[in-house]
Amino acid sequence: MISRSSLALACFLAASAVQPALAVVGGVDSRDALGARASTVRVETSRGELCSGAVIAPEIILTAAHCLMGGGSISVVSLDTRFRARRQMVVAVLPHPSFVPGTTPRTQPGTDLALLRLAQPLPGDIQPLTLGSGLWQGETVTMAGYGLSAENNKRTARRLRETQLVNAGNYTTQNTVKVAVDAENRGETPGAGACRGDSGGPVLRGSGARSRDLVGIVSWSSGPLKTQARRICGGFTAITPVSDYRSWIAEGTARLRSLGSEAPPEQAAEPRAAFSWWFSR
Repeated sequence: MISRSSLALACFLAASAVQPALAVVGGVDSRDALGARASTVRVETSRGELCSGAVIAPEIILTAAHCLMGGGSISVVSLDTRFRARRQMVVAVLPHPSFVPGTTPRTQPGTDLALLRLAQPLPGDIQPLTLGSGLWQGETVTMAGYGLSAENNKRTARRLRETQLVNAGNYTTQNTVKVAVDAENRGETPGAGACRGDSGGPVLRGSGARSRDLVGIVSWSSGPLKTQARRICGGFTAITPVSDYRSWIAEGTARLRSLGSEAPPEQAAEPRAAFSWWFSR
């Protein structure tokens, strides 16, 4: 059944609207202090962009590069063990060198990943994730993120939610991503999946709420195959697998961690060379 959905997906996405994955529909509120709260943050810009991010070091966040294209200052919100919000500023941004600004996530020919460096390390109750190995088809994963739980209700954003999905295999347009679907609905009818607010959120191996094995970053979402209403959520969740970019993540993390807490004030207009530094104002 997964294979059938995978084949149908290629035809469906060729003619349907696909959007950046900006909250979890069909999921549940994260209430385990040792679960997704300890590794998932909210990424916000001063120009109103809302995304999610995965903590991979005390002062380093891995997220989706397309979340940061609107400009403005960037901040990260983490939750304490009582789920109260704490905000910290981002001083440096490192997009993957192949990322091409001005494209949509689905037409992106490069890699939709970026690293963020915080001005100060996150509090000690935050637990960085470890980078996992590749995803296999049919594997169960857990995704977490902030944003809409109801596609047409903006008031449902900014709550941490999570859900379990099944990896349905690869999908290739300009680049190649993994596509995950609701285990029961298989992307054919509305089910669990990413929505507005989840871009950059972590995808973790297995179904345990306390998994620390990061296998992917959410990039975009689309609606299900069989629906009368136009949807962009609750169907297919596109994931950038981290195993393909372990070397870049490790090198980029080391470079960002070598910076002082105060980064230079300039902001580059676009990526340059192997390492391109974008500094938030």
